[in-house]
Amino acid sequence: MRNASRESAARSRDDGEIMSPMQVAERYFDAWNRRDAEAIVASFASGGTYSDPSAGENLQGDAIAAYARGLWAAFPDLSFATASAADDGAGLISAQWIMRGTNTGSMLGLPPTGRSVTLAGADFIQVEGDRIRSVRGYFDSRVVPDQLGLQVVVQPCSIGPFAWGTSTTVQSSKKTKPGAFSITTVEARSDDEVQEIRELSRQTVVEMLPMEGFIGWVGMIVGHRMLTVTAWESPENPRQLLRGGTHKEAMTRVFRPKGLGQALMTSVWIPERIGALWVRCEACGHMADSAKADRTCDCGAALPEPMAYW
Repeated sequence: MRNASRESAARSRDDGEIMSPMQVAERYFDAWNRRDAEAIVASFASGGTYSDPSAGENLQGDAIAAYARGLWAAFPDLSFATASAADDGAGLISAQWIMRGTNTGSMLGLPPTGRSVTLAGADFIQVEGDRIRSVRGYFDSRVVPDQLGLQVVVQPCSIGPFAWGTSTTVQSSKKTKPGAFSITTVEARSDDEVQEIRELSRQTVVEMLPMEGFIGWVGMIVGHRMLTVTAWESPENPRQLLRGGTHKEAMTRVFRPKGLGQALMTSVWIPERIGALWVRCEACGHMADSAKADRTCDCGAALPEPMAYW
């Protein structure tokens, strides 16, 4: 697409010539490549809408600008190259494009991967006069997550009493038997708040990794319900979180008037009994207690290394 000045995003050409639908589309793509959210919005007519598989249906005005800025935050070098464009008549422009970018910023609350992506797609742009009435984009929504090394899981939100979500684990590689578990449950009020709390949790776990007695952490999200379970060597170890850092900051934000989250529960649990950690002998196929002093199976073969308790 050809270059256009920022001012051309808000009005027709200065020489009085009416812009063609193709020129309006060119102006729109140029605004994307300049990373100019205001110019993108100004390309649309009043009430004009944008839709694609990631953004959802019929974004307008500030929502379009926010979507664009979110993409640029995740991919600061984002660019679009037009592979082909055609005027289909009656103000409809069909354009095939290739998006490229490097994930050096956070996306969906996740840390940047540093990987580059290449995504092919198509836009159908309905033009009225010198403004856009609608943009409908099509692309394979699995391509970007796959190229970033992210999992794409398709599952129901709920069926009857069962609900599904996502989980994450962080391990310290310690084989120590846990002496305590700290459990936190948070009820968020919105999808945006879930992302905000998830980022605070990620930062907290990074700070916990070098802490005394830390063994491992599991975080789970089901709808707006968020649960973390942290394994420690001693019931005293979780007290380190009260001394400062992201965890203390997050708790302060929760207890402010109209603060973060709808409900919260924190607790420390001491296990009554933790059973033996069994491993399967590779020689005879029988299960054996990994804590045996001589680390050998009854058949005489050496036992494999056990998994971590948490």
